[in-house]
Amino acid sequence: MTATAPGGGPSVLVTGGSSGLGAAVVAAIADAGGRPCVLDLMEPAPGVPWLACDLADTRAAEEATRRLAETAGGFDGVVTAAGVDRPGALVDVPPADWDRVVAVDLLGTAAVVRAALPSLIERRGHVVTVASTLGLKAVADATAYCAAKFGVVGFTRALAAELAGSVGVTLLVPGGMRTAFFAGREEQYRPGADAVLNDPAAVAAAVVFALRQPPGSAVREMVLCADRETSYP
Repeated sequence: MTATAPGGGPSVLVTGGSSGLGAAVVAAIADAGGRPCVLDLMEPAPGVPWLACDLADTRAAEEATRRLAETAGGFDGVVTAAGVDRPGALVDVPPADWDRVVAVDLLGTAAVVRAALPSLIERRGHVVTVASTLGLKAVADATAYCAAKFGVVGFTRALAAELAGSVGVTLLVPGGMRTAFFAGREEQYRPGADAVLNDPAAVAAAVVFALRQPPGSAVREMVLCADRETSYP
């Protein structure tokens, strides 16, 4: 990462930065000399600037992004790590829950990137969006999550074409990770006892690598998974 603002290292907005992959990305950015800030419903690690925001409310997400950009003096990078899921058959998942998955994972991603673009373009920054292996292949009882993550893949590829020459754009496709993402699910939707899951810190290190690319260079797509990952297509 290259700092373009006085008073510290590069400023990077991380959505969902209070837990899971987002928290690992926040820690990795700070360790690399950057200045992470967070949009999340929960408070992040002590000392990390943040605003409480429900990313399902896209207009609120845009406003919160602009407010944090002003506080940080602009963004050198954005990482859209926030994500939710509600597995189940399409006819069984409550419609509001189904809609929320798509709103947070896809529409919230686009809203935050849209609001951050003025400073990212000015500073020739980087965007890293977080899809999933379920953005590349479809499985039963995951219509909302697959719809959202397939959307993130298409959104990011189109964004990379649109912003070529001005903002670096990276699509991150992680496999299953050892986080609380699976907590609270019915047993049938949790990884089995023999599941091989990746360390979110390893994925976060790859995010920092993408953010560190110099202007004019971009890591377009990365798949990060445990070496015995079974969910990759």
